[in-house]
Amino acid sequence: MSPRAWAAITLAVLLVAVVVVAALRVPWTAPPAPRGDQLAALDTLPADAVARGRAFHAALRPGTYLSLALGLLVAILLGLTPAGAWIVEQVSRPFGGHWLARALLGGLAVVFVGEIVALPLAAWRQSILRRYGLSTQDWSGWTVDMLKSYAVGAVIGAIALVGFFTVTHFAPRWWWAWGAAGAALLTVLLSFVFPVLVEPVFNKFTPMPEGEQRTRLMAMAQRDGVPVRDVLVADASRRTRAVNAYVSGLGPTRRIVVYDTLLEKAPQEEVESVVAHELGHAKDGDVFTGTLLGAFGAAAAVCALYLLGSWGGLLRRAGVDAIGDPRAVALLIAVATVAGLLAGPAQAFVSRRVEARADRHALQLTGDPAGFEAMQGRLSLVNLGDPDPNPVEQFLFGSHPTAVERMAEARAWARGER
Repeated sequence: MSPRAWAAITLAVLLVAVVVVAALRVPWTAPPAPRGDQLAALDTLPADAVARGRAFHAALRPGTYLSLALGLLVAILLGLTPAGAWIVEQVSRPFGGHWLARALLGGLAVVFVGEIVALPLAAWRQSILRRYGLSTQDWSGWTVDMLKSYAVGAVIGAIALVGFFTVTHFAPRWWWAWGAAGAALLTVLLSFVFPVLVEPVFNKFTPMPEGEQRTRLMAMAQRDGVPVRDVLVADASRRTRAVNAYVSGLGPTRRIVVYDTLLEKAPQEEVESVVAHELGHAKDGDVFTGTLLGAFGAAAAVCALYLLGSWGGLLRRAGVDAIGDPRAVALLIAVATVAGLLAGPAQAFVSRRVEARADRHALQLTGDPAGFEAMQGRLSLVNLGDPDPNPVEQFLFGSHPTAVERMAEARAWARGER
């Protein structure tokens, strides 16, 4: 068989693998708690705080949609016209147009154009966060974090660009196979190294001091049968007033991270409720599932790109001869942008189901529905969330159940209906 036929078969196998993993490891059956409980929970929240959260999201909404539209427009203008290929050629010209200069410098230049165009909207968003008091950063701190973000993105992007275009250069007929394997491996590798190499770039992490709270959290993890390396406190207060906690890493890098803002603003039983939710993710292997789905998805994307390379009209629009040519990097970004927008609602749906399962785990582990409900209300109000958002926006973008759904889940669990 030809390489194209093998790529098509491999793509089909990878897509089946994604479906199988999702079917076996993502919960699909539990419906949201009754709407009556949701409305009753909403009535317990201070009306002025709910109104402030909704006003905050209304202020963010134009920038959010404009950012999506602008990102898509820039990706299309660079990727579906010769403009992207021209940028790559100009940047690599001082190096004689060498393929490696095109891949690395040209690729980063195309990405940088998109970042610069989006910068005013990012600043607009930061101004709204400051206006509503959610951000504690001044503009110099925000700028430093943006530069750090660009630097981290450039390093990861450089690795991906050089790796991808190296295999397309030296294996022009079978690059899809090497590229798919490399994309999957990079996804897995990032899951291990991100917590220990990337997260410390943006926050300082210190072990939670010895004391009753740390003892109770570690005992809860042990009781749950979830081995964790440590419980760390992140200095989130230097950036935000939001409260949160999360679990990251796999195996020896797994740790629970608690915002210092959460420890400051929430009583111990509510902190335990949040950590119990995060232990649920670890217990059910949600990070592993996400990594597996990401690895299969990344490999499938490389195979799909290879097959897309037979679409002559698309290549002519981009002004390139082959999709494996470094000058086609803008076309690759355009395809990825469109695919990401289309896949977004499905990813959000899967995330909501996984988060709902972690909520139920927290209720079972703590046996404290009142503390869980109180914590969900606090999370929504302190983080300026909309506890009962527009259903369409929740469907498109919601990565978690709504606050009222989560509060209602606690009420249904307390009645023994869960």
